Amino acid sequence: MRPPWQRGGRETGAINPYVAQFTFTFIQMLTWAIIARSLLSWFPIDQGSPLYQMLYRVTEPIIDPIRKVLPSTGMIDLSPMAAIVVLMVLGQFILGLQAPA
Repeated sequence: MRPPWQRGGRETGAINPYVAQFTFTFIQMLTWAIIARSLLSWFPIDQGSPLYQMLYRVTEPIIDPIRKVLPSTGMIDLSPMAAIVVLMVLGQFILGLQAPA
């Protein structure tokens, strides 16, 4: 069998299916964490609660850079929705790189 750099076709940029699936699952978990944080923001919940703090610490590194780039829309924060779209595109890209089993 030839080394990967000498093979033709799509296999040259392929990644291990297990790594791809793990990364895709991690991206899905981040997406659900952003959804949970967004839903919790609609209710009068104590922002010092451990659940809210955990969701904030996990999702803020993803949402904050997007919030800085997006223009302000008044009271509605569209950065969680944009972060979800970015994560969905990234997840599909990772699955596209997956090597055939």
